[in-house]
Amino acid sequence: MKKDKIIPGLILVSIGIAFLLNNFGLIHFHWANIVHLWPIFLVIAGVNLVLSHNDAIWATATKIAVAVIGIGLLLFGNFDDKFSYWPGYHVFYKHNNNMNNDDKDDENDDDDSNRPSIQGDGNFNEPYNANVKYARLDINGGATLYTLNDTTNQLFKAVSKDSRNRYSFSHFQDDSVYALDFHMKNKNGFNLNSDKNQVNFFLNPKPEWQIHVETGAAKLNFDLTKFKIRSLDLHGGAASFDVKLGNPLAITNVDVETGVSGVDISIPKDAACSIETESGLSDNHFEGFNKSDENSYETAGYKNAKTKIHIHISGGLSDFHVKRY
Repeated sequence: MKKDKIIPGLILVSIGIAFLLNNFGLIHFHWANIVHLWPIFLVIAGVNLVLSHNDAIWATATKIAVAVIGIGLLLFGNFDDKFSYWPGYHVFYKHNNNMNNDDKDDENDDDDSNRPSIQGDGNFNEPYNANVKYARLDINGGATLYTLNDTTNQLFKAVSKDSRNRYSFSHFQDDSVYALDFHMKNKNGFNLNSDKNQVNFFLNPKPEWQIHVETGAAKLNFDLTKFKIRSLDLHGGAASFDVKLGNPLAITNVDVETGVSGVDISIPKDAACSIETESGLSDNHFEGFNKSDENSYETAGYKNAKTKIHIHISGGLSDFHVKRY
């Protein structure tokens, strides 16, 4: 391979990998950096021209180092909202998720007119109302550790150590269901600080709950044994889901859809449960289940049970475990 192909190849491979990781939610970066930091490409090209006829090891190492540093700044540089596209000219860029209220209202008049948004400093609460019989919690956002294992006398409570105002919470009435929406509104930057990237949820045990999680790369640890769960939907790209269910209602539906993930689901040993899989190349481990069809598994006595758990699993290349405790 010619040495003059190394740097262009390195740049293409780096950007391609970064785009893939961003699509899975593993990294988040400022897309406007591509325009803001365009002089980086001049620097990389200039260094390669100057050293193009130098075959010394130090010259090759210098070219690679300049390319790596430049691509690193391009993908992970955080310069707030100030961008310079040409010397002497500055523009302040607003992230899509931080639009002013007027722009946001214009775009969402049809869908969100009845959704009051609650901004917080990392603490979110929704008071309990005895009239709420059915509640739904929608969680959307990656690069976060989500935990749920305790109750609250509120309807909903969330606590995080976030200091960057990255999360948003809203609520609205959806027919007979009281809906709660918790999502990451700012996905820019790259932060692996586990303390600041952790959210602890608390739910009231009285309503029947529907929980929907949509995430790219995240870790989820839910102990739901204290709650009445009607449905649980887990959708993730490269995620880790660890869930413990309690006794089911008449029917408790669990739907898991992943890309490359690890999924562990624990159910009570006396609970009737069926599993339907569409898991491609995934590795399945279903302890205490009998195979009833090509892609179906059941616990003994499932068909005659009065309360049941039904689990539907689909994934590309994941590791699925369903065990009984």
